Amino acid sequence: MDAPAPIDAEALRAALAGGGTIAGRMFAGAEWPAVAGEEARFVDCRFAGIRFVDGRLAGARFEDCRFLRCRFAHADLQDARFERCTFVDPDAPAEGCSFAFSDLRAAAFAACDLSFARFDRCDLFSIDMEGCNLRGATFTQVEFARAFGRKVTVTRARFARCNLELAMMAGARLPDCELAGSRLREADLREADLRRADLRDCDLVQALLGDTRLDGADLRGADLGGLVLTDLAGFAGIRIRAGQQYPLLSALGVDIHPDPA
Repeated sequence: MDAPAPIDAEALRAALAGGGTIAGRMFAGAEWPAVAGEEARFVDCRFAGIRFVDGRLAGARFEDCRFLRCRFAHADLQDARFERCTFVDPDAPAEGCSFAFSDLRAAAFAACDLSFARFDRCDLFSIDMEGCNLRGATFTQVEFARAFGRKVTVTRARFARCNLELAMMAGARLPDCELAGSRLREADLREADLRRADLRDCDLVQALLGDTRLDGADLRGADLGGLVLTDLAGFAGIRIRAGQQYPLLSALGVDIHPDPA
């Protein structure tokens, strides 16, 4: 496959001003040019070592793009959409991209590889991730909630059918959020707030859940092997199926015998 053709700042500015699609181009090194990128569309582009500092990319669309060792700092990514994009360097698979102090409200990621990505103090209210690989991703002091007045706070986030294995989400506040069908094996969710969260069909085996709140969470179909309810900060009202009683009771040390014939 041919390498993407490079594009300079002037050509980028002209392309963005024209409102068309930028396809098959290469962006490498230094800072993202000081040009507006709202509602822009990038297809099959490669971004290598780019620092998107104060990047204005609200509503932008990225399809089949690759981001290698990129950093989004104070970037405006509201309503941006990423489809089938890669944010990890195949030559350094434990080195993902970083998002710091950025606005990702209502941003959407579909079938993206965000392995070992770092989200640091970002606004993630209403973020939508579906079918994404977030293995080893780190979420530090991120915000999934938004205040509507002094007394009303809404938390909204969706991680559907995502791989969150080894993800660092300790202390995350995700009440009422959806993680259905996601893989959470060995994820760090200690002291997380998962009250009323949709955890149906999740793999929770060996996840670190000490002092986590699961009150009202929907765990139907989840793999609960090793989950010890007494280690949780709260579990009242959780929903499970009848067949899930065995691993929960076994983890509590209850010796279960079949009913007499």
